[in-house]
Amino acid sequence: MTKEKLVLIGNGMAGMRCIEYILQLDATKYDITIIGEEPYSNYNRIMLSSVLQGKTTLNDIIIHPFEWYEKNNITLYTNEKVTQIMPSEKIVKTTDKDFVYDRLILATGSHPFMLPIHGIDKKGVYTFRTIDDCNALLQKTKEIKTATVIGGGILGIEAARGLLDLGLEVNIVHLADRVMNHQLDNLAAEMLQHTLAKKGMQFFLNKKTKEIIGNDYVEGILFDDGTKILTDLVLMAVGVRPNIDLTKDTKLQTNRGIVVNDYMETSLPNIYAIGECAEHNNKVYGLVKPVYEQAKVLAHHLCNPRSLAYSGTLLTTQLKISDVEVFSIGQIETDLDTKIIATIDQTSHTYKKIVCKDDKIIGAILIGEISQSNPLIDAIKKQKFLSDKEKKDLLLPVNLQNSYAACLKNDEYICTCNNVTKGTIIDNVVEHQLRTVQEIKKCTKASSACGGCKPVVEDLLTYIHSDYFVKPIVTKNFCPCTTLSEEEIVRQIQDKQLTTIHQIRKALRFKQVDGCATCKKALSYYLDMIYPDQINTKTIFYINEKINASKQQNGKYTIIPKIYGNVVRSSNLQNILSTLQAFQISDVTIQHNKLILQNIEENDVLAICETLQMPLIPYVTNMLLTVHIATNPFQCTCDSNELITFVTFIEKHLSTLPLPHIVDLRVHCCGTTFQETQKNDVHIVQQQDVFEMYVGKDTQLLSIANNQKDAQKFILSLFQYYRQTANYDENIHDWIIRMGIVHVREILFNTEMQNLLLASLISERNKRKWSTCLI
Repeated sequence: MTKEKLVLIGNGMAGMRCIEYILQLDATKYDITIIGEEPYSNYNRIMLSSVLQGKTTLNDIIIHPFEWYEKNNITLYTNEKVTQIMPSEKIVKTTDKDFVYDRLILATGSHPFMLPIHGIDKKGVYTFRTIDDCNALLQKTKEIKTATVIGGGILGIEAARGLLDLGLEVNIVHLADRVMNHQLDNLAAEMLQHTLAKKGMQFFLNKKTKEIIGNDYVEGILFDDGTKILTDLVLMAVGVRPNIDLTKDTKLQTNRGIVVNDYMETSLPNIYAIGECAEHNNKVYGLVKPVYEQAKVLAHHLCNPRSLAYSGTLLTTQLKISDVEVFSIGQIETDLDTKIIATIDQTSHTYKKIVCKDDKIIGAILIGEISQSNPLIDAIKKQKFLSDKEKKDLLLPVNLQNSYAACLKNDEYICTCNNVTKGTIIDNVVEHQLRTVQEIKKCTKASSACGGCKPVVEDLLTYIHSDYFVKPIVTKNFCPCTTLSEEEIVRQIQDKQLTTIHQIRKALRFKQVDGCATCKKALSYYLDMIYPDQINTKTIFYINEKINASKQQNGKYTIIPKIYGNVVRSSNLQNILSTLQAFQISDVTIQHNKLILQNIEENDVLAICETLQMPLIPYVTNMLLTVHIATNPFQCTCDSNELITFVTFIEKHLSTLPLPHIVDLRVHCCGTTFQETQKNDVHIVQQQDVFEMYVGKDTQLLSIANNQKDAQKFILSLFQYYRQTANYDENIHDWIIRMGIVHVREILFNTEMQNLLLASLISERNKRKWSTCLI
């Protein structure tokens, strides 16, 4: 099948995040070309202030090195400026190249806003948006003594702090009456300004810049009130404006930015926009969190149209400046309809303010102590109704053992950008003895993207190294009978070619010769996995798939008629009933949606199997595959026949193979039944011709297949990889958490690995069937 051509204009964080999601969802759908104006691969732009401050290096902020593009078969053009888009011809033009597209993503970002004043073009005037800007500033600061930042917002404050750390005298010029006026009220801004002033910064507030003075080079700034200051450098940080230059002559609808709908679609077909160049519901976002949320929505839309929608982002500000913690969210100004709860502690330099309306919190500011920032985010996002006491409690410092990080469940995500759970961080901190957030970032990637989770990571790290933290006790013993671990047992079975449970216990010097219930089941499973062609035929009566029974401990047999997709045909039901009556079988049970006929005499096995005339499956303790076809005749008109064919194919490959744990596989005819069902294990949702595959209790989207054959191959390779790498009795949700969903995707999206897994599964299935035949 010919791939669609996907062209991305912009090699920044927004566009590349979208590409990452697309590769996770369906790496085979698009032939991807990326055009970047800078000469670099994708880097973390928000970390430039850390580079300026000397806390990190330029190499450390690279997100995707050039090798990553090559590995993922992505064509990257750097130092290429797009000059024109021709929507009717579906062509993107650069200075000397033409690119044809089927789908086009505009992620062109924004331009730094330059004040329209005299002297703005003098040497010594800088912006701070790119690696080149950062390099130029670092070089220039070696030659000067004084720098002035015009703009007292977040970017201006952070840049000023970096320049101060480089040993310069730093001024901040701001048009408003307080710094960070969009995020802080008067008192909070005053406290922050006081702290920064003690570090050496000078502030010029309520100042409108009229002119940058000097000859060829910057020498000072003249204000409209006639006053002036001397400076050797001017850093312009007064905001940005969306880069919509390419929309000229295209009929794309624009306002401040490129207007998009809830699916990031522009006004022209097959053209999309995300990030700082996009305008959604009259809002343009310049922060990482909304940019990444937009990227996720667009990726899902490109792989599975309109499966996710973007409804806007609740903006938060959370940063640390000169050891001062600052947090702001929602509406910070008050009016007649609002009430505030506030605390001020000048001895500890903390200030906390909550803005309420109709028993709900609508905004908050925290200065100096921000341990309640995450509960506040949760309360505002979910629009919780809170009592006055509950609101006041949110202003109290949290004890370490009761902090958000400490109370979070281990399988909850701390870093949603990179899908890093609390448990993953704990495991890495304990195992590798990590001591800093930077070390955690390198090990797990937590806080390496937008940085919003960094305070939670810091709190968790502090908690782990406190007396309150109880180190997780990991029982490495396979069972009470041995001091060996599970991995060591499996390796010894293979190295010493042990083929029976008795040999294993004897060779590995188990304390109990007869073992225990734990090791008996587990050892049987591992022997079955390692030696699929050495099944004990004495416990099985097998001639073909319709003459197949499993021997019980009492010498009698069990027969399990295979009912594909748990859909029973009336003819099969009549046949089962007549067989039960003819052979007077009274021991019938239903387990894991399987009909089990028990206590059958050996002399009756052949006759009963031939009478049933149905596929039969062997009885495998605790490793049954349960499959459901979910339809809702009251809300959908789906035809389940195609799904029965789909399920039959899956079950024929898996029904004779042992699994580490029971797996509940549910196949849905449409999104309606998926929304209604309890989310467990593995789900396949058919949406027209597309198959979505979800896994785990939190139903993470694992992949999207464009046809039934690809979906079947993906599911079978998933199960085989689960069988090969999971521990005995480890359910598929815990396995996904332990392995990491990103790793599992990387394995299964690799065509070579997928083919190897499928070949291994088919070979093992054939060996198992052959080894159980009585010839």
